[in-house]
Amino acid sequence: MIDRFDDTLPPAAASPSRHSPTKPPSLAAASGLIVLYFVLQGISGFLVAMAIGIMMGLIHPISGNGRLGAELDQILAQPGMQALTVTLTLAIAGLLTVLLTWRKWPALWSREAPPGLGFHRPKSLLYFALAIGLGLAAPLLGGLLTQFLADGHQVPQDIQQLGAHTPLQWRIPLVLMVAGLGPLVEEMLFRGVLLSALLQRWRVGWAIAVSSLLFAMAHLPGLQYQWYALPDLLLLAVGLAWLRLRSGSIWPSVLAHGTNNLLAVVAWFVVIKTGS
Repeated sequence: MIDRFDDTLPPAAASPSRHSPTKPPSLAAASGLIVLYFVLQGISGFLVAMAIGIMMGLIHPISGNGRLGAELDQILAQPGMQALTVTLTLAIAGLLTVLLTWRKWPALWSREAPPGLGFHRPKSLLYFALAIGLGLAAPLLGGLLTQFLADGHQVPQDIQQLGAHTPLQWRIPLVLMVAGLGPLVEEMLFRGVLLSALLQRWRVGWAIAVSSLLFAMAHLPGLQYQWYALPDLLLLAVGLAWLRLRSGSIWPSVLAHGTNNLLAVVAWFVVIKTGS
């Protein structure tokens, strides 16, 4: 097994200039891009809620009444408004992050092996079958592991609680974000840019371990910081990294990630069906 990917660039690009588009992502650039993605979510969420509130006549920005926080809470309390806000927020933050990544590393975008980002056809279409298998098995096995570690405690997820209290017609676009664009952006960030940056410094095993740990920790806020959810996320992340490196493509890990998320949110529709 290859321990490092330092020799993946052609000889002419072995010593790229500082602004060369073929220069591998640095660890600082990768970390900054991940942080920027979550910052964009916060900014986009605020702006989207403001725009919805103004259109609904619930916010009057020039009134100066100092009740903006209460008005935003009133908007999010409306049926489906929180789901709409989250959907638009993920769409804006995700698309901006993808565009920024493509513009920063266009020459690495479709390159198979790191430091390429892997937006390329996999070596074999069988990796798509493996991806679906991983996506179906991960939430089932990981859920059992989490429940064992939780020792009877509930493991709430913000996104599942959001879906459970959202009308059916608003759940569909939210699912498209959670199982589509969301996995694409996260795989690009963690198994594309970050993993490529780590592989310039460390061996494969360490790079996978560190990127997987950061992936798991980034999801802890949505799990209300329940530590016993970490092993499940770590195992999923390791499987996604293995798919990325073995297949020579980011697409199988995107498919596996999306399948995992889709299976996890099927419960939304079960809840509304059994409650009807």
